[in-house]
Amino acid sequence: MYDARQVRKGKTVMEWIIVSLGVLVLLPLVTAIFAWLCGIRYIPHQKVGIIEKLFSASGSLTEGRIVARNGEAGFQTKLLRGGLHFGLFPWQYRIHREPLVTVSEGKIGYVYARDGAALPPTQTLGGVVECLSFQDAHAFLDNGGQRGRQRAILREGVYAINQALFVVITEDHVFVGPLKDKDAKTYQDWQAQLSAQHGFDPVIIGAGGQVMVVEKDVPNALGPTDMLGIVTVHDGLPIAHGEIIAPEILPQPSGLDHHYFQDPEAFLAMGGRRGKQLQVLTDGTFFINRWFATVENRAKTLIPIGFVGVVVSYYGTKGADVTGVTFRYGEQVETGQRGVWRVALPPGKYALNPYAMKVELVPTVNFVLRWITGQVESHQYDKDLESIELITADGYEPVLPLSLVLHIDYEKASSVVQRFGDVRRLISQTLDPILTAYFRDVAQSSSMLDLLTRREDIQKRATDELGRRFKEYDINCVAVLIGRPNSVVAEGQVDPIERLFDQLRQRRLAEEQKETFNKQQAAAEQLKQLNEAQAAAAKQTELTQTSIDIQVSANKGESALAEAQRLAKRDIARAEGESRSKAIQAQGERDATISRSEGEARAKELLGKAEGDRIEAVGRGEASRVAQIGLSEAAVNLQKIRAYGDPRLYALNLVSDQFAKSEQPIVPERVFIMGGGKDGDGKGDLGSVNLLSQLLGLLLSEKAGIGVTEKSKETEALEKFTDEMTKRIKEQSASADVSKAN
Repeated sequence: MYDARQVRKGKTVMEWIIVSLGVLVLLPLVTAIFAWLCGIRYIPHQKVGIIEKLFSASGSLTEGRIVARNGEAGFQTKLLRGGLHFGLFPWQYRIHREPLVTVSEGKIGYVYARDGAALPPTQTLGGVVECLSFQDAHAFLDNGGQRGRQRAILREGVYAINQALFVVITEDHVFVGPLKDKDAKTYQDWQAQLSAQHGFDPVIIGAGGQVMVVEKDVPNALGPTDMLGIVTVHDGLPIAHGEIIAPEILPQPSGLDHHYFQDPEAFLAMGGRRGKQLQVLTDGTFFINRWFATVENRAKTLIPIGFVGVVVSYYGTKGADVTGVTFRYGEQVETGQRGVWRVALPPGKYALNPYAMKVELVPTVNFVLRWITGQVESHQYDKDLESIELITADGYEPVLPLSLVLHIDYEKASSVVQRFGDVRRLISQTLDPILTAYFRDVAQSSSMLDLLTRREDIQKRATDELGRRFKEYDINCVAVLIGRPNSVVAEGQVDPIERLFDQLRQRRLAEEQKETFNKQQAAAEQLKQLNEAQAAAAKQTELTQTSIDIQVSANKGESALAEAQRLAKRDIARAEGESRSKAIQAQGERDATISRSEGEARAKELLGKAEGDRIEAVGRGEASRVAQIGLSEAAVNLQKIRAYGDPRLYALNLVSDQFAKSEQPIVPERVFIMGGGKDGDGKGDLGSVNLLSQLLGLLLSEKAGIGVTEKSKETEALEKFTDEMTKRIKEQSASADVSKAN
């Protein structure tokens, strides 16, 4: 009994536990089902509930409507927020839970309305209406909100938006709501396009902004923050006929302002037009709807030092021409008007819209243009210029490199741009043809040698002539600089200009050598004078001694002559000869020294000539000395012959003296043989007997007075010849002394 009761009790407990568990499990489910059936709905706080009404006594939505405002069947404008909501019976309402819309910090959200008033043909985006940033769908529709992409944007934050009416596109999510329509792909494409345009980020001009596009023609002197924004509006009325850019919309006195395109509704209300805008964005951050306006980052306009900027404006009112009637190359207008502005912009940075105006840089400092193939200046104005091909008067075909230094008056910069459009056209269409034609004309009237040797003169004339021509175009020609002409020759051929240069070098070298020789000759003359002075000083003692010796010799000669006329003449003649010889020898040595000095300066040729002069002088002196000695001895011998009366007696006397001095015995020790007369007749002849017989015959003839005469014709002729030779030698010596003295 006990066990049965225990078993029954255990079964009861188990059943109670099972029932309790069943109740615990089924109670929430039953409660939920009961609540659902009673129309109670719960919405999490991180989501919103979009009500879809399945049927209504008000009927269905009218044609073209997506969201019901008056209780019609369909998606309702009313939005369920987090918490419990009652009266939403499941057989009548379907609740779609969608996440809250979140826009990240510093980002932009874009809205597309599925319902609302239709857009007119001239409108691209839906107008801005009061609707709590699209969180009040009913107010959006009641206030005339328009379907399509909206002008208003969502800034950073969390929004409870009815996603049945609005599609919200953010950088990382597309909130399409409960409608999974075929336009989902379109929304994804819009998101990709906005990402490509950085449309989810605000427009930042300056530091930290997007990478700017730098014009290739702008000198690289702008920093990364030197940017501006070019705005293109895609909504509103089009620009007026004949205009290419929309005018700037300035703030109104009432305070209405579009705040640099951040308030599209105010922009359009103030008369803003679609298209590129004259107004630009400068440094700052701008939250601009990229569906309404796109922004292109461009570099500011830089006018460097040394330049001015001539503005060509494509926008503005038509202005009056300020150039006058004499200027026939176009009109110039005042600042702000359409056309070429008369006053150029000075150096600086300017936030100018490049689509509304163009700035032509005109250098105001001296700049160089090179007509040299392969060489380009940093300003790139001469990148298309090449060396000039010429044909000279003597048939050479050189290629002439040259440089041109120019200057443009800053006050005439606008006239230059008005004439030519820009500096490059000025160079290519005017300066290049004028310069090329001028130098070709010069080459045709000049030889190749003139181009090489008269470059300075050609440069001066070219500067003057081209300066006069360029004045007509408001250009100042500072200088024309000509380079070395070159020839274009095939490989292996001789350059004719280089060959001409070799000739010029040889000619120049010859002229330099000539000048060197002249200098050496002058130095030699100075050296000659120095050597003469040194030689005169060195030989002064010798000259003095020589003069004394000459005087002593002369005195001895006179003494001898006084003692004996014959001996005196001989001594005098000998003394004079010796003195003359020494004087001539001294003169010869002096001339030799001078000639040697001249030879050292004049090189080998002058040395040889000097040596020849010295040898000639020495020879002449020696010859004169020998002649004087000979003549002196001849004069003495003549005197002796006159004294003896017969030359044979004098000769016999000389022979006798020699015999007396001879060591050879004249008479043989044993025998002495004498010859007989010729043909045996016993008559003696001086020419046919021996020496002793001849001597004896002469002695006998002298004693007997036979065959001896006072003076023979031969003796007179000899005396005459001696006198003539003595006179001639004295005249030659005197003439040599005079020439040396000169």
